[in-house]
Amino acid sequence: MKYIGLNHQAVEAKDAVVSALDHGFLYGMGLFETFRTYGGTPFLLHRHLERLSAGCRQLGIPLDADEAALGKWIKQVMEANGLQEAYIRYTVTAGEDILGLPAGEYRQPNHLLYIKELPKLDPALYLEGKGLQLLSTPRNTPEGPVRLKSLHYMNNILAKRELAGYVSAAGGAEGLMLTGQGYIAEGIVSNIFYVKDDVLYTPDIRAGILPGITREMVLALAPEAGLQAEQGFYRWEQLLEADEIFVTNSIQEIVPVTMLWQGNEPFQAGKGFCGRYTAGLIRLYRERTEA
Repeated sequence: MKYIGLNHQAVEAKDAVVSALDHGFLYGMGLFETFRTYGGTPFLLHRHLERLSAGCRQLGIPLDADEAALGKWIKQVMEANGLQEAYIRYTVTAGEDILGLPAGEYRQPNHLLYIKELPKLDPALYLEGKGLQLLSTPRNTPEGPVRLKSLHYMNNILAKRELAGYVSAAGGAEGLMLTGQGYIAEGIVSNIFYVKDDVLYTPDIRAGILPGITREMVLALAPEAGLQAEQGFYRWEQLLEADEIFVTNSIQEIVPVTMLWQGNEPFQAGKGFCGRYTAGLIRLYRERTEA
């Protein structure tokens, strides 16, 4: 990453700096969106901006959500880094303010674009799947009524550190956090779904999970895949009995889960390979990305 986007420009990474009094640094007051391109075009950019805008309003951070302008800036930074396709993180911080907790609105947020090459994913991942490791680190409660994709990422990092201590981590397993009440919440970087008897289940937003953009699309695609969708509160034991399990995020899309791990003990998930409903949803999702 030779160039980073800073306040609508492309600057050398070493020159991309913000003030030590930026409340994104001092208090974690800032939000970000992570997404990717297909054919050089950011996918579902309008939905990411809608979610970002809603969060910024809640935090008192002004944001002019101009999709066309952001698209041009993304293209500029991609070209500066010599990329045709990219992994993109768009961050908006609260900007510089007093040393203390303000009650009013922020005035001058900072905008940053971190753009890098897309991770190379083995096509076999979407057939053979990955593991899902049950963690003891609980999912913390949301910042407000709905979880924000905020700069305060300590809970996720602690979960990642725990995951690194398990055998499953060597095989690329995702970590699963439960709520304080023991309900399934979400992965470290993903939302969770499972299928049982032709019904698609995923934790309710009230479980304190991030309302993922890919999660949203999967729920919209479910009827076309022949699935009735339900959102609710579920336990680990229900995953052990599921017919199919998968995780979602904007970079990896829809990834089958074929092994469940509790401690260092593995349990086969479903039939141990990508199920027919998961495969159907992957196909439908990719049709949307190609369009």
